[in-house]
Amino acid sequence: MESSARSTDHESLDCRLPDRQVLPVVVASPHSGDIYPARFLNLAAVPLSALRRAEDAFVDELFAGAPGLGAPLLAARFPRCYVDANREPYELDPGMFEGPLPRPLNHRTTRVAAGLGMIPRVAASGEAIYRGRVPADEIEHRLETCWRPYHAALSRLVEQTHRLFGAVLLIDAHSMPSSASGMGVRDRDPRVDIVLGDNHGEACGSSLVDGAEGWLTAQGLRVLRNQPYAGGFTTQRYGQPALGRHALQIEINRALYMDETRHEKLPTAANVQRLMTELLAEVGRQALEMVAPRPLAAE
Repeated sequence: MESSARSTDHESLDCRLPDRQVLPVVVASPHSGDIYPARFLNLAAVPLSALRRAEDAFVDELFAGAPGLGAPLLAARFPRCYVDANREPYELDPGMFEGPLPRPLNHRTTRVAAGLGMIPRVAASGEAIYRGRVPADEIEHRLETCWRPYHAALSRLVEQTHRLFGAVLLIDAHSMPSSASGMGVRDRDPRVDIVLGDNHGEACGSSLVDGAEGWLTAQGLRVLRNQPYAGGFTTQRYGQPALGRHALQIEINRALYMDETRHEKLPTAANVQRLMTELLAEVGRQALEMVAPRPLAAE
């Protein structure tokens, strides 16, 4: 299917729509943004190279085939270490900020304790991102310019797709450092290529997850479910299988497609992009059959 890439009018987002949506699928990439505001860099205590290690680099490119298949693709342009769109809006560490806080914050989460709230406190290396306390007015500024536009656009795409088809499958696209790809593996080969997260069965219908896992395994990839990544705010918010709203998080081992030290794509990235396009076509077909079962052949 031919598609036209059309961006939203909001500078923090890249929304690519098909000419005609034919699959009940929406693809979202909340962590692949790489536009760093000067205002943020002026507050940072670590170099840009350290900040960039938190990016799900190039994931939006790996899923760029979505519009051509007839499914929308939404990607954040803002970086994860500036605003993490896969967190609750006020999931923050109050000790990070100076000045009156806008409202009671949800600070008693394991993610906040690890320094990884909606405004992260630490970089991927574990170093403190900021030289000192962050002005409290940054909270509402970043919510208003990044977090809210992203989720407003994502909610709109999910609801439009649900109205059109009667169901929707949201693919929440991520990547994982190769250093994390062995967690939970019990055999001698620690490599894991893909982790599928469905909040332990609560965010996505089992047939869709089974289908994705089976297809990926058939391509020779090693797949785990829900460990070490079961899904975050996005799958929890949008995944309601009983209402025909399914959300599946996909984590791709970065070593499959990029040099993590140089922050550069490898020649293998083209193959991974092809695989992700074929995966979207497969899960899209399964989702379509789920809402519009194939008619029985005439006898």
